[in-house]
Amino acid sequence: MTRTALVLRHEAKIHLGNLEPVLVEHGYSIRYIDTVSDGVSATDADEADLVVVLGGEMGVYDDDEFPVIRDEVVLIKRRIASEQPVFGVCLGAQLMASALGAAVYRGETTEIGYRSVEPTPEGADSPVRHVSGVPMMQWHGDTFDLPQGVTRLAGSPQYGNEAFGIGNWALAVQFHPEITSQMHEEWLQDAPDELAAVGLDAATMRDDRARYSEPMQTASARMFSEWLDGLDPRRTA
Repeated sequence: MTRTALVLRHEAKIHLGNLEPVLVEHGYSIRYIDTVSDGVSATDADEADLVVVLGGEMGVYDDDEFPVIRDEVVLIKRRIASEQPVFGVCLGAQLMASALGAAVYRGETTEIGYRSVEPTPEGADSPVRHVSGVPMMQWHGDTFDLPQGVTRLAGSPQYGNEAFGIGNWALAVQFHPEITSQMHEEWLQDAPDELAAVGLDAATMRDDRARYSEPMQTASARMFSEWLDGLDPRRTA
């Protein structure tokens, strides 16, 4: 029986990337909702077997400019309350933290590039273990307080909260496991000023991509695949 993954997308260039074939291999059909243009207020949080919340350039605190953020927080809150599978990436992780009552705010530094993300002892016993020793793609300037009732699964030298989970059915990651080489190139071309502001340039980033992209995508696929394998079938039936 085919299962459905409902994917909340905030920008066309920030999509499932290398996570999409993993979902297909696990028997999921994929339905995107472009939240900014389509909204989510009419979406039933329980209509899908899995909800994936992707990244975006806005912040959780930009809800006056993007009112859909408030609706997404409500949707995620209901999803979590019913203990149904949900996976969040970057902004998605921040939205999950907000839905759980934690503060989301600007961080002290902007992280762009392939960076170390190390699992906690609890993370080393979870699917996040696959990112250990593998530089992961970061592109964010926001962070969040760790919500109550979750397990911190990973941190980095710059940010203590890089991943958290609830049981085997909720996982939030601050880094970008989904990014492919093509996505990376598109992001670079769209952000010369943003790169320059943190002392980076596209040529340096491309050199790093040649070195780190393939092992990062492999680790990401293994992490996501193992997490999907661990979902209770009763939660995705």
